[in-house]
Amino acid sequence: MIEKILPAEVAVAEARHDPPDAELFPEEEAVIVRAVAKRRREFTTVRFCARRALAELGVPPAPILPGKRGAPQWPAGVVGSMTHCEGYRAAVVARTGDVSALGIDAEPHGPLPEGVLTIVTRPAELSGLAALTASSPEVHWDRLLFSVKESIYKAWFPLTGDWLGFEDADVALSPDGSFSARILLDPAGRPTGFTGRWLVADGLVVSAVTALAP
Repeated sequence: MIEKILPAEVAVAEARHDPPDAELFPEEEAVIVRAVAKRRREFTTVRFCARRALAELGVPPAPILPGKRGAPQWPAGVVGSMTHCEGYRAAVVARTGDVSALGIDAEPHGPLPEGVLTIVTRPAELSGLAALTASSPEVHWDRLLFSVKESIYKAWFPLTGDWLGFEDADVALSPDGSFSARILLDPAGRPTGFTGRWLVADGLVVSAVTALAP
């Protein structure tokens, strides 16, 4: 599903169920030795997906360990992103010569829990959401905005190593399945914005940021 909003340079692997034969490297196993069953399933399956996607690039299986702030540490020469929610896991990867940054996110297509919207949304974005909801009420635009901001952060952090808060990205959503984001932090050699795509299908909302390499 998510491949529909990603360029051809990106390899994609998805799973709707947790395969019983999915295995972890010992180094990965050590990371979740005390994890609850739900966290273990998510961690294992999303890495199962990641290794399938890496195989499409000709990259052999290897441990994918969480690094700073939990960001996956990809093999040399590879950029990627992972996501998981109830009933869905996905991983995407690309060669750094083709893509400089990737960020994906999947969420259940339903309204955000009460109180979350005001935390993740800037005042100008709230008015935009109201207009979008009035014209296309079948889309949960609040959840979509949350997903887009998650994708933006996943693309931002590996490039910069810096935190990016929900309030630090000003997002404009478009009904045509695209979005743009203006980063409100001091540039200081960092990206000033991102563009991406979104899709609602099969009870999910998915979003993706792809920055092609120069």
